[in-house]
Amino acid sequence: MHALDNVIWQALTTRQAHFADTFGQARRFVPDVTSLSAFAEATAEGYESLAGLVGVGGTAAVFLDAPYEARAGWNLIAGAPLLEMVCENGGPPQQSASHAITELGPQDSREMIELTTLTKPGPFGSRTHELGNYVGIRCDGKLVAMAGERLKVPGYTEVSAVCTRPEHTGKGYAQVLMVEIMRRIGERGEIPMLHVRQDNLRAIALYERLGFRTRVGLHFAVLRRI
Repeated sequence: MHALDNVIWQALTTRQAHFADTFGQARRFVPDVTSLSAFAEATAEGYESLAGLVGVGGTAAVFLDAPYEARAGWNLIAGAPLLEMVCENGGPPQQSASHAITELGPQDSREMIELTTLTKPGPFGSRTHELGNYVGIRCDGKLVAMAGERLKVPGYTEVSAVCTRPEHTGKGYAQVLMVEIMRRIGERGEIPMLHVRQDNLRAIALYERLGFRTRVGLHFAVLRRI
């Protein structure tokens, strides 16, 4: 198995096992961190374990190898095709310090949630910042762009939560922040990877300019246990 196969499961059984809640053949990040969940295999036993983990009315965000097929006891709340992209070309280009980059942490959690709620880059909770480095750009004291790290498996770290307030797009903030996060990942001897909606062509174009290439297609699904 490649380190990026069933990547959420791999993260929760290796480098991020300390964030895991476990039930049978399913694991999830503790809810305050993120809603990402996984099972060892997408079988009846896997879904049964996931049901025991989230409980009636609970939700789980999963990555699947194929589009979700309706199952008794579950409702599909949201879903989308994804691309899993990897940067194996030696790292991002050098960049000048054209924007002041701010370190983000627990004290910035409220603003980070506000920004991700507005821009919807993916699940983000009050403790998501604990998963790795997060950096941002402020204008007039207000957080207007951010990027950070999420899933971590042996040899790879995911660049995640790349987002910019709509009124500040087109200024290059996303690239500046991504390059900084990629630089830090590379300095640890790891390879940057990420996940992006297949229909987000603008983001994909940026990621390709930074050296990312598609590894595999996945399917994101948010499921509710009924």
